[in-house]
Amino acid sequence: MSETAATTSLVNTRKPSRFMPGWYSVAWGSALLVMLPVLAVFWLALFPTENIWPHLVETILPVYIQTTLLLLAGVGSLSVIIGVGTAWLVTMCHFPGRRLFEWALLLPFAMPAYVIAYLYTDLLEYAGPLQSMLRDLFGWQTSRDYWFPDIRSLGGAIAMLTLVLYPYVYLLARASFLEQSMNIRDASRILGCSPLQSFYRISLPIARPAIAVGLALVSMETLNDFGTVDYFAVKSLSAGIYDAWLNMGNLGAAAQIASLMLVFVVLLISLERIARAQQRQFSGADRFRSLERYSLSPGRRLLATLACSLPVILGFLIPFLVLGSYAVRRLEQLTEPGFIANAVHSFALSAVAALLTVMIAIVLAYSKRLYPHRTSLTLAARLSSLGYALPGAVLAIGVIIPLATFDNSVDAFMQRHFGFGTGLLLSGTPFAIVFAYCVRFLAVSTGSVESSLSKITPNMDMASRSLGLNPLHTLRRVHLPLIRSGLLTAVLVVFVDAMKELPATLILRPFNYDTLATFVYQYASDEKIETSALAAMLIVLVGIVPVILLSRTITATRKG
Repeated sequence: MSETAATTSLVNTRKPSRFMPGWYSVAWGSALLVMLPVLAVFWLALFPTENIWPHLVETILPVYIQTTLLLLAGVGSLSVIIGVGTAWLVTMCHFPGRRLFEWALLLPFAMPAYVIAYLYTDLLEYAGPLQSMLRDLFGWQTSRDYWFPDIRSLGGAIAMLTLVLYPYVYLLARASFLEQSMNIRDASRILGCSPLQSFYRISLPIARPAIAVGLALVSMETLNDFGTVDYFAVKSLSAGIYDAWLNMGNLGAAAQIASLMLVFVVLLISLERIARAQQRQFSGADRFRSLERYSLSPGRRLLATLACSLPVILGFLIPFLVLGSYAVRRLEQLTEPGFIANAVHSFALSAVAALLTVMIAIVLAYSKRLYPHRTSLTLAARLSSLGYALPGAVLAIGVIIPLATFDNSVDAFMQRHFGFGTGLLLSGTPFAIVFAYCVRFLAVSTGSVESSLSKITPNMDMASRSLGLNPLHTLRRVHLPLIRSGLLTAVLVVFVDAMKELPATLILRPFNYDTLATFVYQYASDEKIETSALAAMLIVLVGIVPVILLSRTITATRKG
């Protein structure tokens, strides 16, 4: 063992001489806050004010479950086919436009599913431009003269969600393909495998753990979607929560459906862990060897270009152009006070949530670094990451229950002792939205911060301690400057995710308080697509920034 390795090993195995309860308390306090919505959902589900669970089981619940399963199966299957296929093509093959598609295939990330659902409905419905053109071209008079698929259906919802969610699989599959050893692929070619056989027998099995993670993320985002399924009248569990709470007025029934959704989430996470439980892989000696891509025949090059073009054209280019044409017609909205207020709400809420999540992530990650032998801190960090698995509608239920309980208790106390009420202090205020954002997106910040901190050698900690710096000063003067890029990435990704978040915002927002996402939902639901276009365009443009960062990060992992 080299001297440097030995020193690093000693630093990693040492135990801190002094335990500082402040870091420990903040880490566990953050984890418990994240767990509070989950516990609140289960508590209300078990002890509802009015139990209509038997009625739900006999009537609508089987429909919710069946539709949700079909939705998950359809979106998951198509996302894997598109994501894995395009990832292998741009990583392993030469064809026209390959370098463009490396980052362009990530662009649908920036497009919220509910936005393209509204746009494609406007394009493909009976009165839309496509069917009108077909009727004029072929002389058809009514819808009975021809058949055209109904966009507002389960199949339409599957297509819309797939177009914006397949990048999860593409992202992780491509990263896995880039990290694979070239020697293994070369050995398969020597043994007589064609490029396609090498893909099925070598590349795909090695990439299966990454694909499983991507599929789990796609499935959880599918469960989280509300805008698309609501607009298409698809009876999923997410739409069921909204219906039970706001239409039936039964919060207990909404919590019971939310508990069922949490069971789905746990099953998805468990299946993802099982899929990669027995698989381990290590980087080979040729980790940084330049990739040698396959040369395709002219016909296959054309097919490869077409296969990579379609997801980009359908998932981003067409919606972006249509959205842009609508937005240009409504530029006067930029001076309207109501629109400006909605934009300020979106940017302010997202910025506050992004900063808070990064601050909490720093505490969690640095606590683990200070006390690597305390498994309780590792547990706290894992618990704090569970919020990302919570669908927005479930999260809204979990947030409103404890906050409303607190508000009612304080109001009753003040009424009883001082003769005046305090009203809503936390629930029904922007605080509830920010809290929900922090719970849901803390995992994103924590992952980025932990990844950046892990790249800093422990010798830096020892050097700063020897110079008389305490842990807090070491964090401020040594670690934070070194992980600045990771912190910026975390802030940007959380900011964009919060800008697009619809279900939790729609349920938790105060009266007469809108964001760009709820503004788009309200007007698009009323068939006023043009009115919502400019707000939707702002959300999309903001979302392009992290897409570019992600693409550059992945491409930099290996030379072409």
